[in-house]
Amino acid sequence: MTIEELGPRICIMGPSNSGKSTLAAAIGRLRDLPAVHLDQLHHLPNTDWQPRPEAEFIALHDKTILAPRWVMDGNYSRCLPQRLERATGFILLDVPAVTSLLRYLRRSWFAGDRRGALEGNRDSVKWEMIHHIAITTRANRKRYSEMFDRITLPKMKLATARELNQFYDSAGLDR
Repeated sequence: MTIEELGPRICIMGPSNSGKSTLAAAIGRLRDLPAVHLDQLHHLPNTDWQPRPEAEFIALHDKTILAPRWVMDGNYSRCLPQRLERATGFILLDVPAVTSLLRYLRRSWFAGDRRGALEGNRDSVKWEMIHHIAITTRANRKRYSEMFDRITLPKMKLATARELNQFYDSAGLDR
């Protein structure tokens, strides 16, 4: 599967801190697609990850997916059906929990500007997020894998950091 075969509207999903936003930005640059980070639609800028009112988030999401071209990262399963209805391609990242945890700690402690960050916010280590990555993600990972098997769009699954790096190299993506 090549990156071109995924079409002009690519949906990227996967566990927290698996590299979705970085990949979306890289694909966006290469393919001239607007990169949409769902965390930025879901949370209010200049806050410590305060969610928008649900109706406002769904309205932003549904308006955004109507665009003719995008690469969109994030899960937000409650609005996934309409996103998949518009998507032309799908990528599932499934890196191990330890990789996600290390990325989370690194971005919280060392990263200044990062792809997908909230405007006016600096990431910080939160026990809730560590719990989410270490515990909650297990059930999500199984659900995403089952969902991936049912999706009929052009798709690819990148299950390790090595596979993700190889994809970057083979597609000519830069971070």
